[in-house]
Amino acid sequence: MAVLLAHLLKWQHQPGRRGASWEVTIRNPRKGIVRRLRKTPSLKADLQDADGWESVWEDATAQAAEETGLSSFPERCPWSAEQVLGLDWLPM
Repeated sequence: MAVLLAHLLKWQHQPGRRGASWEVTIRNPRKGIVRRLRKTPSLKADLQDADGWESVWEDATAQAAEETGLSSFPERCPWSAEQVLGLDWLPM
C-alpha cells in the first residue's frame, strides 16, 4: 500500500512527469492489493484502521520524498481507501 500511495503522491505532485509508465506503476500494485483483499477478506478491516493508515502514509511520504526530492506532502492521507483502490481514479 505504501508503494501505491507513494506513486499516487508522485502523480499528484509532479504533473509534468506523468506518462503511461507511471500509470502502470499505479495500476499494478493497485490490482495486486485488490486481488489480495478478495482472497483474504479479513484484510479489509485494515483499511478502516486509522493507526495502520498513518503508518503506511508515513512510509509512502518518505518514499515519495526520497524519490522526488519534494517534502511538502500532507500529514494525513487525503484520499479514501475507495479512491486509492479505484481502478480508474488518479489524484489531480
